[in-house]
Amino acid sequence: MTLDELLSQPELENKLLNAAQTQGFITAMAAAPHLLNPSEWLPFLWGGEETAPFESAEQFEQYAELVIAEWNRIHPALLEGTWSWPEGYTLDEEEVVTESVRDFAEGLLQGWQLSRDDWENLMPEDSEDNALLGGVLLSVSMLYDPETAIMTLSDQGLTGLDEFAEIYNAMPVMLCGLTLRGNQLAQDTNH
Repeated sequence: MTLDELLSQPELENKLLNAAQTQGFITAMAAAPHLLNPSEWLPFLWGGEETAPFESAEQFEQYAELVIAEWNRIHPALLEGTWSWPEGYTLDEEEVVTESVRDFAEGLLQGWQLSRDDWENLMPEDSEDNALLGGVLLSVSMLYDPETAIMTLSDQGLTGLDEFAEIYNAMPVMLCGLTLRGNQLAQDTNH
């Protein structure tokens, strides 16, 4: 069973982040400069409740294994610069971004909140690295809320849709670059 299949089971509907939000959240955890124990962040995938919404211990174990397997796939891809958008996560002519891209961005932003202190300690406000962090977060925020971003861009005389295509296309490179830089800074501070 895949993670998407498990998440689509009727008894878990609306009890966990959806598949795209989960992908974004796991990506944020995989990109974090310091490894976080899954026991610290798994509960956030079901809203931080103390009790997991699973029917059985086996179902929870299967879920946890699938989430960790996904982390194990994403983390090296980010560090090697080979991460790319999951299949089907695309731009949309009418909506600007598909629901999956929007949900992925939402999950990524939620996950970032957990590792925010690590990022801000390694990339303080007055550092050159902070511009990289800020650029990635701004881009993810624009993908999460394209309507507001388009209004802001049009107020500045920009058409918006071309800029979104650029942001969307640059996201894999930006995320990989940020992960690599965060990882280097974390290793430097640990020595």
